Amino acid sequence: MIMRTWRGMVRRADADRYADYIRETGFHEYGETPGNRGAWLLRRDEGEETEFVTLSLWDSRQAIVAFAGEDIEAAVLYPEDAAYLLGESTITHHDVVDVVRPPA
Repeated sequence: MIMRTWRGMVRRADADRYADYIRETGFHEYGETPGNRGAWLLRRDEGEETEFVTLSLWDSRQAIVAFAGEDIEAAVLYPEDAAYLLGESTITHHDVVDVVRPPA
């Protein structure tokens, strides 16, 4: 399993609208892509900016390619992202080597 992490910054005044935009675009596509095992949307307000992080779990690199295209190190951006994002967003991938599951 692989965790894909995306990070981007927006103006705090735009943060609520951008969170909705992420849900409508990237999060929607995560859920439609075979091999996706779930995703989390994280938000941290700091001063006049807000950092967003998405964490998504994938069965394999091939599943990520199905979502992101051949260059999985590039961010998947949507038409209105440029109006919100401050600077470049980043992508990282990590192999999941262990999981702690809550007791049943």
